[in-house]
Amino acid sequence: MVIKGLSKFFGDFRALNDINLAIQGGEFFSLLGPSGCGKTTLLRILAGFESPDTGSVFIDNTDVLPIPPDRRQSNTVFQNYALFPHLTVFENVAFSLRIRHVPKEQIRPRVNDYLKLVQLEGHAQKKPNQLSGGQKQRVAIARALINEPRVLLLDEPLSALDAKLRQHMLIELDQIHDKIGITFIYVTHDQQEALSVSDRIAVMNQGDVLQVGSPHEIYESPASGFVARFIGETNLFDAEVTAVEEIGQPMLPAMGGAAPPEYMAELMVEGLGRIKVTTVDRVEKGQVVSFTVRPEKIVISKDRPSTKREDINLFQGAVDEPIYSGFQTKFYVKVRDNILIRAVKQHAKYYDEGPDIVWKDDVYISWSANDGYIVEVKES
Repeated sequence: MVIKGLSKFFGDFRALNDINLAIQGGEFFSLLGPSGCGKTTLLRILAGFESPDTGSVFIDNTDVLPIPPDRRQSNTVFQNYALFPHLTVFENVAFSLRIRHVPKEQIRPRVNDYLKLVQLEGHAQKKPNQLSGGQKQRVAIARALINEPRVLLLDEPLSALDAKLRQHMLIELDQIHDKIGITFIYVTHDQQEALSVSDRIAVMNQGDVLQVGSPHEIYESPASGFVARFIGETNLFDAEVTAVEEIGQPMLPAMGGAAPPEYMAELMVEGLGRIKVTTVDRVEKGQVVSFTVRPEKIVISKDRPSTKREDINLFQGAVDEPIYSGFQTKFYVKVRDNILIRAVKQHAKYYDEGPDIVWKDDVYISWSANDGYIVEVKES
């Protein structure tokens, strides 16, 4: 699927602004962003329920915008299931086949195949009100897939489920995708959902696509401060570049060609002090940049680290707030001019006397220059 120059206005409100995306066949592609960012509007245009003001949508080199929803090579799974309450599970799944006048002798084996795919073969004669939320969503998925669309559109399909069931259904959805191999376009505001199952993610805000990339690229190399804050948790600071030094020689990757040079930049963060960060993007002395380091990259300890490495950023502070989550504790550490830095410590050992770091403890926090990231250069 190729989306070119898609824009949509509702009166004076710009819902989508010149969206351009190329989604590969068989890809699990997620549209991720906060409420009101335009992701559902985009999905509704792809499904044929809305018309854009400008742009085109191509499936197999055919512009599908003039084609009505029921004749497109796509089907939609809604967050509210949209099942027929008076029909059985079997008849809900078979409905579109009957509408298309598929021969009766072909309907039963096909419906049974798709009920087996979604693990509902023992529930064929139940009505929707006899099913759990997860089972209803599986019926909706089977009904959408039975027409064998080229693209399956999923509009926050798990949002009505509780947290544990949502995680279980997410795994099942990924398994279904792997089995049938068609393109999934998945709308969600949940970062963990998108990171867990997507081949690629488009992060959206205020009608714009801010970044497209793999989950690893989006998380480790965010393209803007918004992406860094929205995807997981992070420590984000504005800083001035005070020095830049090229380090190492370009290496030859396995595929051939020279790798870009790497730089060591020294940044001054107001109220915090000097920090070091490596970057492959050239920055200049005097520029103002956004710098980020994820909490799990930061080492927290009561003892001062013994390392002599020059690329380690080291600060002393006091625990302002520990948040215990069972498998980990998140610490808010107050450093210098009352700056709070978040650090995460995984619980890999058993402590029979409780946590080794608690509220108000004096601690050291440190991270490597390689674990920070310059998100963007700010405009002067």
